[in-house]
Amino acid sequence: MDTKSLMVDIATKLFQQKGYKGVGLNELLKACNITKGALYHHFPNGKEELLIACLQSLNEAITTDIESIFQQHPSTQEATHAMIEKLITNLETDGTITGYTFSSIVSEMASLSEPVRNACGALYEKIQDIYRNKLLTDGFSIESASSVSLFMTASIEGAMMLCLTQKSTDPLRTISKILPNLLKEF
Repeated sequence: MDTKSLMVDIATKLFQQKGYKGVGLNELLKACNITKGALYHHFPNGKEELLIACLQSLNEAITTDIESIFQQHPSTQEATHAMIEKLITNLETDGTITGYTFSSIVSEMASLSEPVRNACGALYEKIQDIYRNKLLTDGFSIESASSVSLFMTASIEGAMMLCLTQKSTDPLRTISKILPNLLKEF
């Protein structure tokens, strides 16, 4: 792995664990085993530019994973259930859902940085697009698919945050039971 990719990988994990403000520049340099010059060589605008690269990397990884799950299942209900079960397994196995949730970064940085807000918004939009496209395939109208995909995104993201704060899989388990059934009602 090249230096820039390694920096993005390590910084992504640190930002997800501690938040943007909770990760100091010296901690980043030490964790990546690089100099300040190397950081600014790869990311001339510094830590914020590195964060945006991390969010773009997350966008690719998360959406690739979600797309794969949604392609493997014939309906939105089944795909949603499978995806949430995977999140539950990750939480039980790893003790966290690193790689999937980035709400802490959004809440911390959205009002302070337009580029970071845009990068976070692009990720949420891509997730909603995956859900919306599957719902359209299931026969939902464009309007309903758009509304339901927003609801799904908010419900799943909220459940992940609750799981992390409660140190329990119960919120995702609840969503896993309720959300697929709600989709049948639309």
